[in-house]
Amino acid sequence: MEIRTDCSRRDFLRDMALLAGGSAAIASGMPVLAGEAAPADLVVVSGEDPEAMVKKAIAELGGMKKFVSKGDVVVIKPNIGWDRKPDTGANTNPDLVVALIEMAFDAGAKEVKVFDRPVQDAKKCYESSGIPEAAKKAGAKVSSHTELQTAEIPIRDGVYLKKSLLWKDALDCDCYINVPVAKHHGQTQLTMAMKNHLGLTADDRKIWHKSLDQAIADFASGFKPKLNVLDAYRIVVRNGPKGGNPQDVEMAKKCIVGVNQASMDAYGTTLFGKKPSEIRHIAMAGALGIGEIDLAKLKIAQVSA
Repeated sequence: MEIRTDCSRRDFLRDMALLAGGSAAIASGMPVLAGEAAPADLVVVSGEDPEAMVKKAIAELGGMKKFVSKGDVVVIKPNIGWDRKPDTGANTNPDLVVALIEMAFDAGAKEVKVFDRPVQDAKKCYESSGIPEAAKKAGAKVSSHTELQTAEIPIRDGVYLKKSLLWKDALDCDCYINVPVAKHHGQTQLTMAMKNHLGLTADDRKIWHKSLDQAIADFASGFKPKLNVLDAYRIVVRNGPKGGNPQDVEMAKKCIVGVNQASMDAYGTTLFGKKPSEIRHIAMAGALGIGEIDLAKLKIAQVSA
Protein backbone atom coordinates (compact mmCIF):
# COMPACT_ATOMS: atom_id res chain seq x y z
CA MET A 1 0.00 0.00 0.00
CA GLU A 2 1.36 3.41 -0.95
CA ILE A 3 0.37 6.37 1.20
CA ARG A 4 -0.36 9.43 -0.91
CA THR A 5 -1.32 12.80 0.52
CA ASP A 6 -1.87 14.32 -2.91
CA CYS A 7 -5.00 12.46 -3.92
CA SER A 8 -8.12 12.97 -1.80
CA ARG A 9 -11.53 11.52 -2.69
CA ARG A 10 -12.54 14.97 -3.91
CA ASP A 11 -9.47 15.13 -6.17
CA PHE A 12 -10.23 11.67 -7.53
CA LEU A 13 -13.83 12.55 -8.40
CA ARG A 14 -12.74 15.80 -10.02
CA ASP A 15 -10.12 14.04 -12.14
CA MET A 16 -12.55 11.34 -13.21
CA ALA A 17 -15.06 13.98 -14.28
CA LEU A 18 -12.42 15.64 -16.44
CA LEU A 19 -11.40 12.37 -18.00
CA ALA A 20 -15.00 11.47 -18.71
CA GLY A 21 -15.29 14.70 -20.62
CA GLY A 22 -12.46 13.56 -22.86
CA SER A 23 -10.44 16.63 -22.14
CA ALA A 24 -7.70 15.65 -19.77
CA ALA A 25 -4.12 14.66 -19.69
CA ILE A 26 -2.05 14.36 -16.55
CA ALA A 27 1.21 16.22 -16.08
CA SER A 28 3.09 16.46 -12.76
CA GLY A 29 0.14 14.82 -11.01
CA MET A 30 -2.32 17.56 -11.89
CA PRO A 31 -5.20 17.51 -14.45
CA VAL A 32 -4.88 19.61 -17.60
CA LEU A 33 -7.79 20.67 -19.79
CA ALA A 34 -7.59 20.12 -23.55
CA GLY A 35 -6.19 23.12 -25.35
CA GLU A 36 -4.30 24.30 -22.28
CA ALA A 37 -0.52 24.25 -22.08
CA ALA A 38 0.84 21.72 -19.62
CA PRO A 39 1.90 23.42 -16.36
CA ALA A 40 5.54 23.70 -15.47
CA ASP A 41 7.07 20.84 -13.50
CA LEU A 42 8.96 23.39 -11.45
CA VAL A 43 8.74 27.14 -10.99
CA VAL A 44 11.95 28.94 -10.01
CA VAL A 45 11.50 32.49 -8.77
CA SER A 46 14.33 34.95 -8.14
CA GLY A 47 13.87 38.10 -6.10
CA GLU A 48 14.55 40.11 -2.98
CA ASP A 49 11.40 39.43 -0.91
CA PRO A 50 10.80 35.79 0.20
CA GLU A 51 7.08 36.43 0.69
CA ALA A 52 6.61 37.96 -2.76
CA MET A 53 8.72 35.21 -4.30
CA VAL A 54 6.69 32.29 -2.95
CA LYS A 55 3.41 33.99 -3.85
CA LYS A 56 4.67 34.51 -7.40
CA ALA A 57 5.84 30.89 -7.58
CA ILE A 58 2.50 29.46 -6.46
CA ALA A 59 0.63 31.74 -8.84
CA GLU A 60 2.80 30.56 -11.74
CA LEU A 61 2.07 26.94 -10.78
CA GLY A 62 -1.67 27.58 -10.96
CA GLY A 63 -2.50 29.22 -7.64
CA MET A 64 -3.02 27.82 -4.15
CA LYS A 65 -6.62 26.86 -4.97
CA LYS A 66 -5.14 24.19 -7.20
CA PHE A 67 -3.92 22.49 -4.01
CA VAL A 68 -6.21 23.72 -1.23
CA SER A 69 -10.02 23.64 -1.32
CA LYS A 70 -12.61 25.22 0.94
CA GLY A 71 -12.78 23.47 4.30
CA ASP A 72 -9.41 21.72 3.95
CA VAL A 73 -7.04 20.97 6.80
CA VAL A 74 -3.54 21.90 5.67
CA VAL A 75 -0.22 20.85 7.17
CA ILE A 76 2.84 22.98 6.46
CA LYS A 77 6.06 21.23 7.45
CA PRO A 78 9.11 23.53 7.49
CA ASN A 79 12.61 22.71 8.72
CA ILE A 80 12.85 23.80 12.38
CA GLY A 81 15.64 21.38 13.15
CA TRP A 82 18.23 23.66 14.68
CA ASP A 83 18.73 26.20 17.46
CA ARG A 84 19.57 28.89 14.98
CA LYS A 85 18.30 32.37 14.07
CA PRO A 86 16.66 32.93 10.65
CA ASP A 87 19.68 34.73 9.16
CA THR A 88 21.86 31.59 9.46
CA GLY A 89 19.85 29.67 6.83
CA ALA A 90 19.70 26.55 9.02
CA ASN A 91 15.90 26.61 9.24
CA THR A 92 13.16 27.56 6.79
CA ASN A 93 12.57 31.31 6.42
CA PRO A 94 9.64 32.36 8.68
CA ASP A 95 8.40 34.90 6.08
CA LEU A 96 7.98 32.13 3.52
CA VAL A 97 6.02 29.99 6.01
CA VAL A 98 3.73 32.92 6.84
CA ALA A 99 3.05 33.56 3.15
CA LEU A 100 2.03 29.92 2.66
CA ILE A 101 -0.27 30.05 5.69
CA GLU A 102 -1.96 33.18 4.37
CA MET A 103 -2.39 31.68 0.90
CA ALA A 104 -3.85 28.49 2.38
CA PHE A 105 -6.44 30.45 4.33
CA ASP A 106 -7.20 32.64 1.32
CA ALA A 107 -7.83 29.45 -0.68
CA GLY A 108 -10.43 28.35 1.88
CA ALA A 109 -8.50 26.22 4.38
CA LYS A 110 -10.37 25.52 7.59
CA GLU A 111 -7.21 24.95 9.60
CA VAL A 112 -3.47 25.19 9.01
CA LYS A 113 -1.06 23.20 11.18
CA VAL A 114 2.68 23.70 11.49
CA PHE A 115 5.13 21.33 13.18
CA ASP A 116 8.53 19.67 12.95
CA ARG A 117 10.69 17.24 14.90
CA PRO A 118 13.86 19.21 15.68
CA VAL A 119 17.26 17.59 15.96
CA GLN A 120 18.29 19.78 18.88
CA ASP A 121 16.22 20.83 21.91
CA ALA A 122 12.74 21.38 20.50
CA LYS A 123 11.84 24.36 22.68
CA LYS A 124 15.06 26.22 21.84
CA CYS A 125 14.81 25.38 18.13
CA TYR A 126 11.24 26.61 17.93
CA GLU A 127 12.10 29.86 19.71
CA SER A 128 15.26 30.61 17.73
CA SER A 129 13.75 29.83 14.32
CA GLY A 130 11.08 32.51 14.64
CA ILE A 131 8.63 30.23 12.84
CA PRO A 132 6.15 29.34 15.62
CA GLU A 133 5.61 32.94 16.71
CA ALA A 134 5.12 34.13 13.13
CA ALA A 135 2.92 31.17 12.22
CA LYS A 136 0.63 31.67 15.21
CA LYS A 137 0.19 35.35 14.34
CA ALA A 138 -0.84 34.24 10.84
CA GLY A 139 -3.53 31.99 12.35
CA ALA A 140 -1.85 28.58 12.21
CA LYS A 141 -1.90 25.97 14.94
CA VAL A 142 1.70 25.23 15.97
CA SER A 143 2.47 21.99 17.79
CA SER A 144 5.54 20.34 19.20
CA HIS A 145 6.12 16.83 17.87
CA THR A 146 5.80 15.59 21.46
CA GLU A 147 2.11 16.57 21.36
CA LEU A 148 1.33 14.60 18.22
CA GLN A 149 0.04 11.06 17.75
CA THR A 150 1.76 8.62 15.41
CA ALA A 151 0.67 6.17 12.72
CA GLU A 152 2.66 3.52 10.89
CA ILE A 153 2.70 3.31 7.12
CA PRO A 154 4.02 0.49 4.93
CA ILE A 155 6.57 1.41 2.27
CA ARG A 156 5.80 -0.98 -0.56
CA ASP A 157 8.74 -0.14 -2.81
CA GLY A 158 11.29 0.41 -0.06
CA VAL A 159 14.69 -1.19 -0.54
CA TYR A 160 15.94 -0.57 3.01
CA LEU A 161 12.98 1.09 4.77
CA LYS A 162 9.89 -1.14 4.66
CA LYS A 163 7.72 0.86 7.06
CA SER A 164 7.79 4.12 8.94
CA LEU A 165 6.16 5.72 11.94
CA LEU A 166 5.10 9.30 11.28
CA TRP A 167 3.02 12.05 12.80
CA LYS A 168 -0.62 11.19 12.19
CA ASP A 169 -1.61 14.77 11.33
CA ALA A 170 0.34 14.43 8.09
CA LEU A 171 -1.90 11.54 7.04
CA ASP A 172 -5.18 13.01 8.23
CA CYS A 173 -4.81 16.36 6.46
CA ASP A 174 -6.22 17.28 3.05
CA CYS A 175 -3.06 18.99 1.86
CA TYR A 176 0.49 18.38 3.06
CA ILE A 177 3.00 21.06 2.04
CA ASN A 178 6.68 20.25 2.39
CA VAL A 179 8.78 23.38 3.02
CA PRO A 180 12.48 22.57 3.34
CA VAL A 181 15.48 24.87 3.16
CA ALA A 182 18.36 24.11 0.79
CA LYS A 183 21.57 23.23 2.65
CA HIS A 184 24.82 21.33 2.57
CA HIS A 185 24.75 18.11 4.61
CA GLY A 186 27.77 16.27 5.97
CA GLN A 187 26.44 12.78 5.26
CA THR A 188 24.14 13.14 2.23
CA GLN A 189 25.94 16.15 0.67
CA LEU A 190 22.66 18.07 0.35
CA THR A 191 19.39 18.28 2.25
CA MET A 192 16.27 19.57 0.52
CA ALA A 193 12.73 18.27 -0.11
CA MET A 194 13.12 14.52 0.45
CA LYS A 195 15.56 14.84 3.34
CA ASN A 196 13.10 17.18 5.08
CA HIS A 197 10.87 14.15 5.73
CA LEU A 198 13.19 13.02 8.50
CA GLY A 199 11.44 15.61 10.67
CA LEU A 200 8.11 14.08 9.71
CA THR A 201 8.90 10.66 11.12
CA ALA A 202 8.85 9.34 14.68
CA ASP A 203 11.29 6.61 13.64
CA ASP A 204 14.52 6.06 15.53
CA ARG A 205 16.89 8.28 13.57
CA LYS A 206 19.71 5.80 14.14
CA ILE A 207 17.84 3.32 11.91
CA TRP A 208 17.66 5.84 9.08
CA HIS A 209 21.30 6.84 9.46
CA LYS A 210 22.54 3.28 8.98
CA SER A 211 21.57 3.66 5.31
CA LEU A 212 20.52 7.28 5.14
CA ASP A 213 20.49 7.89 1.39
CA GLN A 214 18.40 4.78 0.73
CA ALA A 215 16.07 5.51 3.65
CA ILE A 216 15.40 9.00 2.27
CA ALA A 217 14.57 7.62 -1.17
CA ASP A 218 12.50 4.76 0.27
CA PHE A 219 10.36 7.06 2.41
CA ALA A 220 9.77 9.38 -0.54
CA SER A 221 8.47 6.40 -2.53
CA GLY A 222 5.72 5.89 0.02
CA PHE A 223 4.88 9.45 1.08
CA LYS A 224 4.22 12.14 -1.51
CA PRO A 225 3.45 15.74 -0.48
CA LYS A 226 0.81 17.58 -2.44
CA LEU A 227 3.14 20.55 -2.83
CA ASN A 228 6.85 21.18 -2.25
CA VAL A 229 8.31 24.63 -1.65
CA LEU A 230 12.10 24.85 -1.44
CA ASP A 231 13.43 27.86 0.44
CA ALA A 232 16.65 28.84 -1.31
CA TYR A 233 16.81 32.47 -0.26
CA ARG A 234 19.73 31.77 2.06
CA ILE A 235 21.56 28.51 1.45
CA VAL A 236 24.16 26.87 3.68
CA VAL A 237 26.94 25.82 1.29
CA ARG A 238 29.30 24.14 3.78
CA ASN A 239 29.35 22.79 7.34
CA GLY A 240 25.64 21.93 7.16
CA PRO A 241 23.03 21.08 8.12
CA LYS A 242 23.48 22.76 11.50
CA GLY A 243 25.19 25.82 10.11
CA GLY A 244 25.63 28.91 12.22
CA ASN A 245 28.63 30.59 10.60
CA PRO A 246 27.67 33.52 8.34
CA GLN A 247 30.64 32.67 6.08
CA ASP A 248 28.92 29.38 5.20
CA VAL A 249 25.78 31.14 3.93
CA GLU A 250 25.19 32.37 0.39
CA MET A 251 22.31 34.55 -0.73
CA ALA A 252 20.88 32.54 -3.64
CA LYS A 253 17.60 34.48 -3.36
CA LYS A 254 15.45 31.83 -5.02
CA CYS A 255 12.24 29.96 -4.27
CA ILE A 256 11.49 26.70 -6.08
CA VAL A 257 7.98 25.25 -6.17
CA GLY A 258 6.74 21.97 -7.61
CA VAL A 259 4.63 18.88 -7.11
CA ASN A 260 7.34 16.21 -7.41
CA GLN A 261 9.89 16.07 -4.62
CA ALA A 262 12.57 14.18 -6.57
CA SER A 263 12.42 16.69 -9.43
CA MET A 264 12.59 19.49 -6.89
CA ASP A 265 15.77 18.09 -5.37
CA ALA A 266 17.24 17.42 -8.81
CA TYR A 267 16.99 21.12 -9.65
CA GLY A 268 18.19 22.05 -6.17
CA THR A 269 21.57 20.46 -6.85
CA THR A 270 22.29 23.21 -9.38
CA LEU A 271 22.25 25.77 -6.57
CA PHE A 272 25.40 24.09 -5.26
CA GLY A 273 27.10 23.54 -8.61
CA LYS A 274 26.28 19.83 -8.62
CA LYS A 275 24.33 17.37 -10.78
CA PRO A 276 21.42 15.17 -9.61
CA SER A 277 23.39 11.99 -10.36
CA GLU A 278 26.10 13.10 -7.92
CA ILE A 279 23.74 13.00 -4.93
CA ARG A 280 23.06 9.39 -3.96
CA HIS A 281 19.55 9.72 -2.51
CA ILE A 282 18.41 11.72 -5.54
CA ALA A 283 19.85 9.14 -7.93
CA MET A 284 18.16 6.41 -5.86
CA ALA A 285 14.84 8.27 -6.01
CA GLY A 286 15.15 8.44 -9.77
CA ALA A 287 15.85 4.70 -9.91
CA LEU A 288 12.75 4.03 -7.78
CA GLY A 289 10.62 6.04 -10.22
CA ILE A 290 9.68 8.67 -7.67
CA GLY A 291 10.17 11.46 -10.17
CA GLU A 292 12.11 12.73 -13.15
CA ILE A 293 15.62 13.82 -12.17
CA ASP A 294 16.90 14.51 -15.69
CA LEU A 295 16.63 18.30 -15.80
CA ALA A 296 16.61 18.28 -19.60
CA LYS A 297 13.28 16.44 -19.48
CA LEU A 298 11.62 18.85 -17.06
CA LYS A 299 9.58 21.93 -17.91
CA ILE A 300 11.10 24.60 -15.69
CA ALA A 301 9.66 28.11 -15.53
CA GLN A 302 12.17 30.82 -14.55
CA VAL A 303 10.55 34.06 -13.36
CA SER A 304 11.30 37.08 -11.19
CA ALA A 305 9.34 38.68 -8.36
